[in-house]
Amino acid sequence: MEWILFDDSLLIPDWPAPAKVRAVSSMRSGGCSEGIFQSLNLGDHVGDDPLRVAKNRQLFKTRAAMLGEPLWLQQVHGIAVARPDLASEHTTTPIIADAAYSSAVQKVCVVMTADCLPLLVCDKAGREVAAIHAGWRGLAAGVIEQTLRHFQAKPADIMVWLGPAIGPQAFEVGAEVRTAFIEQHPAAAAAFKEQASGKYLADLYLLARIRLATQGVTAIYGGNYCTYQQAEHFFSYRRDGQTGRMASAIWLV
Repeated sequence: MEWILFDDSLLIPDWPAPAKVRAVSSMRSGGCSEGIFQSLNLGDHVGDDPLRVAKNRQLFKTRAAMLGEPLWLQQVHGIAVARPDLASEHTTTPIIADAAYSSAVQKVCVVMTADCLPLLVCDKAGREVAAIHAGWRGLAAGVIEQTLRHFQAKPADIMVWLGPAIGPQAFEVGAEVRTAFIEQHPAAAAAFKEQASGKYLADLYLLARIRLATQGVTAIYGGNYCTYQQAEHFFSYRRDGQTGRMASAIWLV
């Protein structure tokens, strides 16, 4: 596994993104939260001390050298795509969306996860970026496809990094989840392994790769993590229940 770390709290995508693109994913270390949220919890909706979350978000922004303010979303496992380049940095109204797209500099697209799959997207010319929050519901509903519709670049000129998510040995789902994906893409059957219990182990990374390939996107990187099994590095809702959140962000400079 390739780990490109900065300051022991940021994971830098290992991908050939153009120089104008900046991308990072946080890890659970390097913050000030305590107890079940230790330590770099960036979620303000999980029960952590709001002052500690605010401090963690500032640490995340500073370490990543962001000049713009990240557009934090209220994620609902849907397919809505926010536009940081059209939103005020000082808005106090929650923005309900599960992805963000921008073609303006210093407008930070960010999503939070703790098992769901974060995808960071850019075009090879370095003119467009997006961040996607994709649990199985969002994947099945089409959040990847909806986000890609915002890009002016052709699919062949788009690259994607798959960030830390629950791995294929830990993500157990019911038969209804398998059915939902196979009805849309028969190739998705390869992403499910039946268990003795009658349930299935699902591969979120492979499900995302299949949907990206269907859209014509083949430059795909990352996807070698497991938030559930790598407890020292990542928060995991499946593993711990109430817990913190990581963030994956991308922007243009």
